[in-house]
Amino acid sequence: MIRRLLVANRGEIARRIFATCRSLGIETVAVHSAPDADAPYVAEADVAVRLPGAAPVDTYLRVDLLVAAALRTGADAVHPGYGFLAEHAGFASAVGEAGLTWVGPPAKAIAAMGDKTEAKALLADAGVPMLPTYTTAGQVGAFPVLVKAAAGGGGRGMRIVRDPDELPGAIESARREAAAAFGDGTVFVEPYVERARHVEVQIVADAYGTVLSLGERECSIQRRHQKIVEETPSVAVTPELRTGLESAAVAAARAVDYLGVGTVEFLLTPAGEFHFLEMNTRLQVEHAVTECVTGTDLVRLQLLVAEGGALPTTAPPTTGHAIEVRLCTEDPAADWLPATGTLHRFAVPRVTVEFGTDPRHDSGLRLDSGVRDGSVVGVHYDSMVAKLVAWAPTRDEAARALASALRRAELHGVPTNRDLLVRVLRSPEFRAGEIDTGFLGRHPEVFAPLLPPDRIGPACLAAALAGAAAARAAAPVLGTLPSGWRNVPSGPQTIGYAGPTGPVEVDYRLDRSGNLVTWTVRPLDTPPPESAKPSGPAEPSEPAKPAGSANPPESAQPSGAPEVALPEVALLACDPSRTVLAVDAVRVAFAVHRVGPVSFVDGPDGAVTLTELPRYAEPAPELAAGSLLAPMPGTVSRVLVTAGQRVAAGAPLLVLEAMKLEHPVTSPTDGVVSELPIAAGAQVETGAVLAVVTPQPPETPQPPEAAQPSEAAEPSGAPDSA
Repeated sequence: MIRRLLVANRGEIARRIFATCRSLGIETVAVHSAPDADAPYVAEADVAVRLPGAAPVDTYLRVDLLVAAALRTGADAVHPGYGFLAEHAGFASAVGEAGLTWVGPPAKAIAAMGDKTEAKALLADAGVPMLPTYTTAGQVGAFPVLVKAAAGGGGRGMRIVRDPDELPGAIESARREAAAAFGDGTVFVEPYVERARHVEVQIVADAYGTVLSLGERECSIQRRHQKIVEETPSVAVTPELRTGLESAAVAAARAVDYLGVGTVEFLLTPAGEFHFLEMNTRLQVEHAVTECVTGTDLVRLQLLVAEGGALPTTAPPTTGHAIEVRLCTEDPAADWLPATGTLHRFAVPRVTVEFGTDPRHDSGLRLDSGVRDGSVVGVHYDSMVAKLVAWAPTRDEAARALASALRRAELHGVPTNRDLLVRVLRSPEFRAGEIDTGFLGRHPEVFAPLLPPDRIGPACLAAALAGAAAARAAAPVLGTLPSGWRNVPSGPQTIGYAGPTGPVEVDYRLDRSGNLVTWTVRPLDTPPPESAKPSGPAEPSEPAKPAGSANPPESAQPSGAPEVALPEVALLACDPSRTVLAVDAVRVAFAVHRVGPVSFVDGPDGAVTLTELPRYAEPAPELAAGSLLAPMPGTVSRVLVTAGQRVAAGAPLLVLEAMKLEHPVTSPTDGVVSELPIAAGAQVETGAVLAVVTPQPPETPQPPEAAQPSEAAEPSGAPDSA
């Protein structure tokens, strides 16, 4: 029996495993890097060991440090979670050689499936359908193709290539990414199937010959080759197809004498044919949806098999439908690059259970997260911070419940992909089950923010009013007077914000009773419209009228917003954390959470982050023309040019790496690299100058006539030009 378990991982998967351990009475050990010292999973473990360093290669990828931590803390078993060393045969062997129990498949099975090219050859002999595999660029005869990492998973090291000339560069880039993520840069190439679905089968096997299939999962909604929406069952899988998929998955498990929990992934073509992709010899990120429809704790089954126990002889029945989304810190305003920072608030409403296996209570909601209020999201690890799963009797109900909970979640401090996930779940094509791995590429409309530009104005006003209420509440004297109250009519209250459509200024005026008299929102670089100028207090005998107008001047539109009218607005209630407005006679409540100069505003249409601008801003440092700034914090992994080098527009200059992703920085114009203040290996923050490219026209050959000096300039005795 396992008494104390070390989890060789971090974040939400460590918390997930700890949850099952607590229910079984198993003591827990956490390991953590320096940046993870204050992470929730560390606090939840019985004991914890610090791994010196920050980067994965110095911490979570160090077999020797992890085994030593287990021995030092008296652990008798090790669970690898997923990612990092979860599919590292050498780690499994080292754990066993140290006299510890490995909670996972045998090292031999991991090795057999760890190299995907060898795995495909092995399982083809077992009768599992396969796509062709190419190990060199010269073997590829038709395009498009997909470059894939032979080790690891999670979309790392994957590249779609449609042009033969781009294949060598894609292979090299994939090798670097795979080496950084898995410590193995081996890649291979296979045909890329258009409009294909990604469908996988969950299996579990024990030492007594039982191999169970727990159904399939649909994982076709992917971004950057990483799954972001998963569900079970798949709407595309018929009972006959399900039988074929499960038979192939069981055959794959038996071919490698598999033990424990694993996943066999398949590519499903539009014609209904399926081909083996890979076998993940670990717990999957999306295991939660299977747990929700079966009521089965897959981590418990892993521990059961590791202790030598026997599985049930039949798989549990499935009930209803479960959909999972991966909540990632990505910045939509910066081309969806991974984002870092402090999560000031992380709150999801109506969660039925955290890390539990059975949320099935009137359309239940399950949350698996690695963060809490105040958690810091850094550059060293994956951008996924949580998974949210909805279970319901039907797919439509699950999608609706999940979209609603996401939309209402308060996610403050770091931008996320929340709006994208909500739009996917609400899209007619997703609801109709018309999905495949190219879904996001065909539906750019799902990348739009939930809060449209024409509705940002009332949110800005709500933030301004809540901020004023907070100031009045903190006032040492006369705190009961309305904000901006004067004995005589005065100008409007004015506040500037940096928002999603650019800098704006909010002007508003309240009467003596605290009613909103006038308001407008305009780009910061335009003069105040007439509607924002003082017009005297409202007559006492007249009721307060809604502020704003149906046809405000054009200058009242937020920068970048379409030309629409500001709505008529009346102030119904306001305190430092909540503003209630009547917008065109419709009651709308805004929650306002203020952290320093930043206001996080959540309304029924969506959320917006507004940063208050100082009234008298200090001049920003002047940057040289052509400066290229870091779009995110990270490490400069490679510098491809030298100072003084001439470059063409679009030429790669350097590569910035953060959250396991490579971000190439290219030249915006033809020119010369006049400054290069960084070197490979440098750590940079957002906004740091990476290079300066001085624009210059491309060099062109001079015609022979222009190359000859004029007659007056010819040296004495020069031959006649004729």
